[in-house]
Amino acid sequence: MTSVLLLSLGLGAVPPFLAAHAPAGRPLTIGYVPDAARTDPEAPWAVAERERVAALGHAVVDIRLTGADARTVAAALDGVDVLYVAGGSTFALLDALRTSGADEVVVERVRGGLPYIGLSAGSIVAGPSVEPASLMDDPADAPGLTDLRGLGLTDAVVVPHADGKLPPYPLELIGRTLDRYGSDHELVPLRDDEALLITGPGWKVVASA
Repeated sequence: MTSVLLLSLGLGAVPPFLAAHAPAGRPLTIGYVPDAARTDPEAPWAVAERERVAALGHAVVDIRLTGADARTVAAALDGVDVLYVAGGSTFALLDALRTSGADEVVVERVRGGLPYIGLSAGSIVAGPSVEPASLMDDPADAPGLTDLRGLGLTDAVVVPHADGKLPPYPLELIGRTLDRYGSDHELVPLRDDEALLITGPGWKVVASA
């Protein structure tokens, strides 16, 4: 059964999600995909996100898609219990997924039962299209990317940071995003203390402070 958790910013929903996939509370191995930050991997926000995930108390191993191929990604996924796709540039992330062939591998594994956690860009790419991110992120981060289809793990497209508290994403920008793309896509705005939980065919918004 598909099990997906899409975060805006807060990780509060992650521990119970992980606990549901940890028999007898055993530690898990989290595969961490950092490619949304590939243009600035040492940016303070990128480093801080990985540190927050590591602080959850599970093993964290990096799975870098840029420069990899589908076989390498598949082998890396064999060694993890949960996949975590980090935030950054939605378009850089989708480009890394597409050019490595990881997009098809990830979809196959998640539909086969591998739990998926995304944050911000990692949440957006889980939907059917990343087009609604075009005002929030810069499509020029992946100039060769012409196909904006996402992973299709859900029919909804997450609009993260919808409370406008994160400086790069003011409420005015969130409003324009919803106005421009709301008629063509099923958009789910998430505050930074919310997440979208998908189990099987249904989904619900949950707290994630």
